[in-house]
Amino acid sequence: MSNAPDIVFIITDQQRYDTIRALGAAHMDTPNIDRLVETGVSFDQCHVTAPSCVPCRASLFTGYYPHTNGVLANGQPWSRTWVSDLANAGYHCVNVGKMHTIPYDAKAGFHERYVVENKDRYMEGRWFFDEWDKALASHGLKKQQREEYRKRPDYKDRLGAFTWDLPAALQSDNFIGDTACWWLETKPVEKPLFLVVGFPGPHPPYDPTPEMAEKYMARDVPLPDVSDEDLKALAAPWIEKRAHDVEVDHDSVAWKLDPTADELKRMRAYYYANCEMIDTQVGRILDALQVRGNMDNTIVIFTSDHGDNLGDHGLSQKWAPYDEVTRVPMIISAPNWFKGGRKVTEMVQLFDLGPTILEWAGVTPDSSLEAISLNTALEGKPFAGRRHVFCEQAGDVNMTGASYLTMARSETHKLIRFRRSSEGQLFDLVADPGERKNLWNDPAAAAIKQDLLDALLDFHLESTIQTKNARRLIVAPSDAEALQ
Repeated sequence: MSNAPDIVFIITDQQRYDTIRALGAAHMDTPNIDRLVETGVSFDQCHVTAPSCVPCRASLFTGYYPHTNGVLANGQPWSRTWVSDLANAGYHCVNVGKMHTIPYDAKAGFHERYVVENKDRYMEGRWFFDEWDKALASHGLKKQQREEYRKRPDYKDRLGAFTWDLPAALQSDNFIGDTACWWLETKPVEKPLFLVVGFPGPHPPYDPTPEMAEKYMARDVPLPDVSDEDLKALAAPWIEKRAHDVEVDHDSVAWKLDPTADELKRMRAYYYANCEMIDTQVGRILDALQVRGNMDNTIVIFTSDHGDNLGDHGLSQKWAPYDEVTRVPMIISAPNWFKGGRKVTEMVQLFDLGPTILEWAGVTPDSSLEAISLNTALEGKPFAGRRHVFCEQAGDVNMTGASYLTMARSETHKLIRFRRSSEGQLFDLVADPGERKNLWNDPAAAAIKQDLLDALLDFHLESTIQTKNARRLIVAPSDAEALQ
């Protein structure tokens, strides 16, 4: 273990691919994540296995698809992870910030956890007091979130965008950055380190500090371009979701069917401002790692658990597996391990990080894992990537119009199938990269549609065979009853 690398895994919540300047987002200032892009390997087509927090993270930290590990919606219990394999291999495993295990404070294989959860926990875990809650309370402050925002006369016009008006150091992402740096500067560890830093942002409420909000309000930012034709072409579950999100506010977002350009501008500007605030904290963490003295043998990962429609397709937040939601940034920087400044264009899935990390630690991943190692690509060797990527979701409170959906995406086409429905979605991603024209019922696309339906069938058949003995690796004895 003497040469085992320190591994620092930075994961944000709900950050789109198009939020990093070095990856093409000219409207953003992200100098610190840009540094990782310049020194690292960027995966241009990394897609999540679930379009919401809990199932995506359970998939990421188990190495199995949601239908295999049984976690298909937010709020479902999960706690067993491959982090315990790192601990057993001699790593000191620490989490600062969001993991979104259920229960929130499950050990999940870590030696130390400093739990910070969703900024707005109105629907679940409302009375769970995390490290951030305690810090606010110690200052005699009350957290800004839905119950307080609802008192505002303009609440339904804000689309979840509010400035953080309490001390800047107590904004959740600033607090996470401070806590991670404090730990790195304070705690001596002789073992190799596995550190997961989970930022709660830019997940709503979109809550930058006033000066950062002002910065992005003063610049041109890309806004959603949604026509009446686009809205009429939406599948029924997304039409129902639009109506539901107007009736029920989620994460302090009260949605509108026809938001004004000014309202959309504020929502987007505040979201982008949150992203730059995270970038600043990433820079502080990188500096703290440098001072710690082992950067020559440290691998840094930056990614997110899913994206955000931000009004694209007329939709709020996630759940609908458009590329704005399923495609996330993933950057791995370790110049002494992997040649930097490279981009991998083949398709991968976010949970492929699991076996990749295990191999860095000298651990052989279990053969039942559905995730694959990315080390061939990182080493610059021939890498085929995935022919298809898959995404699935079931039973979430926002998906009132669909009990279960599955997505299959090739490099050129995407198909979404809804359980017990003759309706679905099919997009030609070459001719229609914005996913506006649904070809589901187009006779000219029938062969492509059947190919992707066959890919979904094969996906489930192969999964059943490969993971037939996996339940013992997924479900801890205390979890078994909850997951029945």
